[in-house]
Amino acid sequence: MKRVLLFFAAFLFLGTFALHADEHEKEEKKGPKFQFENRTFDYGTLYLDDMPETKMDIKFTNVGDEPLVLSNVRACCGTRVTSWPREPIMPGEEEVIKIEFRLAPRPQRISRTVTVTYNNPQSPTERFRIVGEVIERE
Repeated sequence: MKRVLLFFAAFLFLGTFALHADEHEKEEKKGPKFQFENRTFDYGTLYLDDMPETKMDIKFTNVGDEPLVLSNVRACCGTRVTSWPREPIMPGEEEVIKIEFRLAPRPQRISRTVTVTYNNPQSPTERFRIVGEVIERE
């Protein structure tokens, strides 16, 4: 008898847990959702005598079901955000954040981050990374 009651209690517990998980999934799908086209840009290995242009367009899309509003876009260590959309981005729309930065003419590792803050209470920030390495040509 105890086994039957224990089995019944376990069944109710797992059933309640499964229903709650399904409701949580539905809640996550609601609202704006920010998605970069690529989360990282890798320059790979660059040579001092062949430095690239350091202006970049970072593409992103609102993959949610409500308008997306960027409240702040900031960059670190000498990276400058030149423009970002101030108007609401409708679901399915693609937009661009424009940045520029300067690479010093010396061997170095490239590690830059652009942080975007937007109107999603579950996950209000997203990060875009720029990586690579500058070396001298042998």
